[in-house]
Amino acid sequence: MEWSWTVVLDVMPKMLAGLVITIQATFIGAILAYVLGLMLAILKMSKSKPLAFSVYWSSEFVRRTPLLVQLYFLFYVLPDFGIFLEPFTAGVLGLGIHFSTYTSEVFRAGIENVPKGQWEAAKSLNYTPYQTMRYVILPQAIPPMIPPLANYLITMFKETPLLAAITVVELFNAANIYSNSNYKYLEPMTLVGVFFLLVSVPAAIAANRLEQKFKPEEVR
Repeated sequence: MEWSWTVVLDVMPKMLAGLVITIQATFIGAILAYVLGLMLAILKMSKSKPLAFSVYWSSEFVRRTPLLVQLYFLFYVLPDFGIFLEPFTAGVLGLGIHFSTYTSEVFRAGIENVPKGQWEAAKSLNYTPYQTMRYVILPQAIPPMIPPLANYLITMFKETPLLAAITVVELFNAANIYSNSNYKYLEPMTLVGVFFLLVSVPAAIAANRLEQKFKPEEVR
């Protein structure tokens, strides 16, 4: 089997379009994961034990089950209940919901690491819970969270090939469709790996620099 640049030129436009879909799904899914993750973290810390208990175990259920199964549920099972989602929408929801259970632990740890004196100071100023979280706690908690949140973004990017299972034509599926149609696998699948490396390696380097930047002074 020989490498064919003709095949590369033929498949490249389809793969570039798939790469755009991959990046879009990653970033939209990440935004959803961060927003839901913060909400879950706050609910897990609720003073209402039944609420905190139910949120915790719901999160554990999502985290302990495969993302692929969740994607199938969103795309193939929900229509049985009259809920129909576009493949891209189902994929983004699946990524966001699944990874929100991981980011919630990052947010929870960051919030709990804020000194208790900050909470007491906000209480002495008669801040509401919202004001306390918005103006006192989160500005101090978020910077140390940035490196692990960035790492989850990279992980989400590498999980996007699973979206092919629900017919999203992302990077991997674009190559797979071309390969199955033309019986050419070497070039498309090699290019999939190259594209993932071209995005993942710089992102990993950036995440590492963020980790060094936001390390506490005493551990640098």
